[in-house]
Amino acid sequence: MKGTVVAHYAEYYGLRGAVALMKRMSLRRAGDVGEWIGRLGYSPFAVRRAVVERQIGAAFPGLAEPEVKRIARESYAHLGRTTIETALLPACSREEVLDLVDYVEGWDVLERARAEGRGVMIVSGHLGNWELGGSYLAARGLALEAVARRMQNPLFDRYLTQTRARIGMSVIHDADAVRRVPRAMKEGHGVAFLVDQGAVGLASTWVPFFGRYAKTPRGPAVFALRLRAPLIFATAVRNPAGTFSIRLEEVPVRRTDDLEADVDAIVAAYTSALERAIRRHPEQYFWHHRRWKHQRPGTPSELGDPS
Repeated sequence: MKGTVVAHYAEYYGLRGAVALMKRMSLRRAGDVGEWIGRLGYSPFAVRRAVVERQIGAAFPGLAEPEVKRIARESYAHLGRTTIETALLPACSREEVLDLVDYVEGWDVLERARAEGRGVMIVSGHLGNWELGGSYLAARGLALEAVARRMQNPLFDRYLTQTRARIGMSVIHDADAVRRVPRAMKEGHGVAFLVDQGAVGLASTWVPFFGRYAKTPRGPAVFALRLRAPLIFATAVRNPAGTFSIRLEEVPVRRTDDLEADVDAIVAAYTSALERAIRRHPEQYFWHHRRWKHQRPGTPSELGDPS
């Protein structure tokens, strides 16, 4: 127990020291450093490289090996840059956050959803810079609350919660979601979920993701149905110039007399939206997570984990 506490403090103060150093640089320059560090993760250190390349190959069957390796290498670089950007976002002013985004598609979708007066459910995945996306929505005036799992390191967890608060997002830990999400929606807030990591103990369903069954959180679908709330899929992807593009699209919420089928249909719809976005920007996805790890018994190997 004592060793774990020491490790938590070492990790935490290492992060805080790195952030303090990066704050002396411009966001772009600090991101360059993050990208360089990320590339080291691919080579020479090969941190989860086999997992990343295997998953890219499974998602894009028939893709030549050099292209798989290129996407993998670029995804490490992107993750490094995104990590540094996220750490430095709290130091940015509202105007600086807005200036990072030079194109928004579908803002009218969000405005129509807000006009319904029942709050807005927002789903996204680990694509582009998801924290910047939330920060941008908050900077545009949306009261935003993000549902997240507690991290194993409580110091990291508290730091990330405080960081999100400084960029305009409140955090709802998933254990409190049943109580707090309806309250937030009643107050007309936006509630954001990342929906591409299935975890043990998290209410989920299995839906196709790049042709394989992926355990996917069903909470947003359940809430959207029960609260009769609009549901929007959102991404914030990086442009070649270093700015970002925001895309917002409605996820259909249809109700029949079969609640379970309705939930599964909505989960499949927002998972499909994420897959389409990843196909446009595969280098900006977090392939490091074993997306197909958790499977139902009896799932054929060709539809399950590609390990």
